[in-house]
Amino acid sequence: MNEAKNTARALVRLGYDGRVHKTFRGHQAKERFEHEVRVLKYLEKMGCTFVPRVLETDPENLHLVTTNCGQRVERLPEDKLRQIYAELEQYGVRHEDPYTRNVTYHPQMGRFCLIDFEFATILAHPELGPTPPEPDPADRGPRGW
Repeated sequence: MNEAKNTARALVRLGYDGRVHKTFRGHQAKERFEHEVRVLKYLEKMGCTFVPRVLETDPENLHLVTTNCGQRVERLPEDKLRQIYAELEQYGVRHEDPYTRNVTYHPQMGRFCLIDFEFATILAHPELGPTPPEPDPADRGPRGW
């Protein structure tokens, strides 16, 4: 596996089979793991196709395996970035970390996708659980991940 991200909050590795392996750690790791799984499953139920699909979960080890949504995007015009995140809200979810670091490009789909939902808000169903606290910029990796 290739390491894609290694911060105080998460270790993300890309498997040779194309799957993404994310292990949550650090402050509120259990809550962030549970929340990201909840949001991704909600988006799948809502028919959102431009986010990762949950393939496996290991709650004991706070490990999540998802489909791969392509390569990270380095730059996007501000209007395109707003458009991508606004499209997500049509599925009832606000990302809450709307930056380029959470955008990928999937060449087979021919479109931009979104990743990293541990701080997202499910707009239509607040009863599904509280949103974890806002991300701490100090916990981001060297490239802002």
